[in-house]
Amino acid sequence: MTPAVRAVLFDLDGTLIDSAPDLAGAGNDMRAARGLPMLPLAHFRPMVGSGARGMLGRALQVQPDHPDFEALRDEFLQRYEARMTRETQVFAAMRPVLAALRDAGRPWGIVTNKATRFSAPLVRALGLLDEAATLICGDTTPHSKPHPAPLLEAARRLGVEPAACVYVGDDLRDVQAGRAAGMLTVAAAWGYLGEGEAIEAWDAHHVVESPGELLKLLALP
Repeated sequence: MTPAVRAVLFDLDGTLIDSAPDLAGAGNDMRAARGLPMLPLAHFRPMVGSGARGMLGRALQVQPDHPDFEALRDEFLQRYEARMTRETQVFAAMRPVLAALRDAGRPWGIVTNKATRFSAPLVRALGLLDEAATLICGDTTPHSKPHPAPLLEAARRLGVEPAACVYVGDDLRDVQAGRAAGMLTVAAAWGYLGEGEAIEAWDAHHVVESPGELLKLLALP
């Protein structure tokens, strides 16, 4: 790792963990309850980064302006909470990255827009809570990404200047938040990415295709 970088922060869904199967599963559970056929994971996966809004759009073609959106969102979240640790896993290729950071004595943390209600138990169930030096959730600060507040709070808790942090994420909002916080930004091409601008257009400092490339970028063995 370059001497200027003292800490690494990760987005959660699509960057550190593959939560798509359970998020899509909650969407399909809603479809099943309405007598609708299951949809393939590939139908949901690109929109996982959009949370309940994206999943409802894919599962039931319901948008936030729909009169029943709030009730359906609450149902989705309840269904997701009931199954969120069933199939979700840490990306296997991220394990060596976390091990290398630990061996190098470099702290790492998680900054996600996912609410604490879901993030904390999920991170704990995946065995990451004790490893992570900090966990900043979507309701930890008054603002969520793309606002820089969550990243600045993470740096504060780590006792590291923002300029000495790297933020790795798979969504345009991650890059926007990282840049606004004055951090080095890395776009994770193995993530969910959404259906907006191509990842190359996000203006990240670096785009990496795999966690292995991230190891090289951070100069970790």
